Amino acid sequence: MTPILVVVICLALLFDYTNGFHDAANSIATIVSTKVLSPFQAVMWAAAFNFLVYFFVKDHKVANTISKIVNTHYVTMNVILAGLIAAISWNLITWWFGIPSSSSHTLIGGFAGAGITNALYMGSGVLNAVNTGYILTILAYIVLAPVIGLVIAYLVTILILHICKRARPATAERWFKRLQLLSSAALSYAHGGNDAQKVMGILYVAVITAHVIKQGDPMPNWIPLACYSAIALGTMSGGWKIVKTMGSRITKITPLEGVSAETAGALTLFFTQYFGIPVSTTHTITGSIIGVGLTKRLSAVRWGLTLNIIWAWVITIPVSALIAAIIFAILRVF
Repeated sequence: MTPILVVVICLALLFDYTNGFHDAANSIATIVSTKVLSPFQAVMWAAAFNFLVYFFVKDHKVANTISKIVNTHYVTMNVILAGLIAAISWNLITWWFGIPSSSSHTLIGGFAGAGITNALYMGSGVLNAVNTGYILTILAYIVLAPVIGLVIAYLVTILILHICKRARPATAERWFKRLQLLSSAALSYAHGGNDAQKVMGILYVAVITAHVIKQGDPMPNWIPLACYSAIALGTMSGGWKIVKTMGSRITKITPLEGVSAETAGALTLFFTQYFGIPVSTTHTITGSIIGVGLTKRLSAVRWGLTLNIIWAWVITIPVSALIAAIIFAILRVF
């Protein structure tokens, strides 16, 4: 292994770690806000299911999609390095300010931005650098993933309310607190399977670019093991600022609504993972929480905060791409 490949591997796993503590809120915000588990119990619960994916998911479709975002001709170790530094930087900035932006999209934006910059230096067009089919699908699901989560959460909540309309409130709440352990576990499992694979795709490209393995060779087993471990460790570290935003500031959540939101988020992620579509866990669970709030009334959702979150979604890919372009230009000097 060359020194630059070692640096790339370390930064990729560092990004996976920051992804874990940045996106821990996705898995645990509702279960903490409903007081089903304490924050410490919740992050341990989520981390365990983040890692459990390693033993069951062997078809890495999302990783395959990520590995093909930038066309092979324009991928260099500097491109990968610039993309990772940009993604880590934006993750830390948004974490610091408690903004639930997408770790997935910052990684995609960073990788694509560095690849496009390299293509421009090589005298090629922007569209030659990236696989436009994959990029357009990812851009479409920036909108579709939260909408799917919203619709499913709305329908699931209405269905549950109809089924349980004659139940005693205290009994129902006790049962939904138990069920929320399952729905939170499902969301954490889906989160691990979805988000860890994005870094796996980057590392797969890196070992091919460094000529450790050949194009088309199977992914070395250490890559998924390392990625699932890193994201689980990151989740254990938590992201309390974002937990507060996701768990209580968008809309007030009860155990019943927590079950609905987490179930909707997990189902959406399982669907997109099956088709190899890298979506944002953050966007998905945010849409699900909004869907739950809409079952009460429009005013139950704090739309001012929601619009601020959406603006963060909109700028994540272009800002990450711009940061990566600047970093790539600096790396070329050395």
